[in-house]
Amino acid sequence: MVNIKVRDGESIEDAIRRFKRECERNGVMQEIKKREFYKSPSVLKKEKLAETKRKIRRKMLKDNRWFK
Repeated sequence: MVNIKVRDGESIEDAIRRFKRECERNGVMQEIKKREFYKSPSVLKKEKLAETKRKIRRKMLKDNRWFK
């Protein structure tokens, strides 16, 4: 939960800007986007597996560059 207190003499625009920045830092927007649509457990498992494969592939490509 993000709480922002408006400071004395601070404009609403500045307070909103600080609020948005805090939401970004805490990952609120990412969580909202992640939960926007329901994904079945099988789809989540496939996505996680694909992400793991992608990370392994990137790591192997990165390691191979050092040996050439």
